[in-house]
Amino acid sequence: MILSVLVKHSFSLAGHRTSVALEAEFWTELRRIAQRRGQTLAALVAAVDAARQPHRPLASALRVTALLANQTGSSATDRTG
Repeated sequence: MILSVLVKHSFSLAGHRTSVALEAEFWTELRRIAQRRGQTLAALVAAVDAARQPHRPLASALRVTALLANQTGSSATDRTG
């Protein structure tokens, strides 16, 4: 099994620029979730950011969102806390 390298994307969240580094496979799944919801990737990331608990890093919340959506076939944004 070959693991992919981290891919960094930058977003503007709550008026601040931030970068998130995730494996390419997670970005692919997050794009699928966004497409199913009729959102851009940036809008999905902003929704996950707004829904996450303060102690959970954004990268972790995005990974959990991708995993939950993969398990349930839904967007699972509200369970990333």
